[in-house]
Amino acid sequence: MRAIFQTTFLALLVTVLFTACVGNNNATVDTTTPPDYQLSLAQWSLHRSFFGDIGNDWAWFGRMLQTSPDSLLRGELDPMDFPQIAAERYDIHTIELVNTFYFSKSTDMDYWQRFKAKCDSFGVQVGLIMCDALGDLGDADEAARQQTVKNHHAWVDIANMLGAHSIRVNAAGTGTPEEVAANAANGLKELAAYAATKNIQVIVENHGGYSSNGKWLAGVMQAVNRDNVGTLPDFGNFCITRSSEGCTEAYDRYQGMTELMPYAKGVSAKSHDFDADGNEIHTDFQRMIGIVKDAGFKGFIGIEYEGSELSEDEGIRKTIALLKRVLE
Repeated sequence: MRAIFQTTFLALLVTVLFTACVGNNNATVDTTTPPDYQLSLAQWSLHRSFFGDIGNDWAWFGRMLQTSPDSLLRGELDPMDFPQIAAERYDIHTIELVNTFYFSKSTDMDYWQRFKAKCDSFGVQVGLIMCDALGDLGDADEAARQQTVKNHHAWVDIANMLGAHSIRVNAAGTGTPEEVAANAANGLKELAAYAATKNIQVIVENHGGYSSNGKWLAGVMQAVNRDNVGTLPDFGNFCITRSSEGCTEAYDRYQGMTELMPYAKGVSAKSHDFDADGNEIHTDFQRMIGIVKDAGFKGFIGIEYEGSELSEDEGIRKTIALLKRVLE
């Protein structure tokens, strides 16, 4: 009798556990795991659609950004609608915001509550916020550097409220490579200390100047040596110096990616132009993804179309198609 009871009890227990796992609607248990690589959409891919035709006078743009930022939003799209655009147009459900589209909203938490509600309604999450025009984290003047760190605090708070994992910053400054590296490391440490209290990472993109030298930026990462500080390697941002004619000093992009990937907490797949077969003509995406995989990176790869020959919509779609092809 005892054996019969034990057998019956075990059979009943198995039935209960199975029912709890499967449910009453005959649904199957999902045993799949998330893919190693997922795509996110960088908002800068649509900068002409948000800003309209603002030309190439970035000095004027910078002045307007500080004095009348909302007047720069002359495009047909509203930055508030970016979550819906990413989800409905491109079936992308992780987005990378750019703070210059929201420059007047840095302390407007009501705005960000509405933005978060829009994200939730379209099943979209914010991965990171790209932060520009807040000062130089590598400024030689300590007071100016401290102010720059404080200027980033609001965006750390917004990233935390939106559930993002990082803010993207710039390691810029004036002086010799060694001087800027030391100052940038100090600025990053100070910002990282605040970001850690909000569970936010601080990630540095190769974004012109010394930061587009992979060896230099890797050295800054070694000097900072904080768990919540890393890099956002960008496939295309390896121009160290520019003139009105274009890039006058460039760093080898494949070497730079190899040097930056050990510190990567995200990847930016920059694209400009495509051939008839859908390949990016300036960057070998297959080779770049090989570098990403060899580094052991797993996570989000951001789509960032920055070309001018195609429409932004077509450029984004071609970048998505290319990334899916090479990742497979």
